[in-house]
Amino acid sequence: MASKIRFLRISQGLYQHQIAALLGINQGRVSEVLTGKRHPDAPPDDTLPLPF
Repeated sequence: MASKIRFLRISQGLYQHQIAALLGINQGRVSEVLTGKRHPDAPPDDTLPLPF
């Protein structure tokens, strides 16, 4: 999930609340991933299937 979050932020330019809505998770969790508090080593991965 962290890889999907980073992919959406970097390549698609989405805001945290948009990513949270697309993935069905809390915006706070998105923030934790993007700031490196959770899963800091997970690289962006565009090969994972997205829910849209």
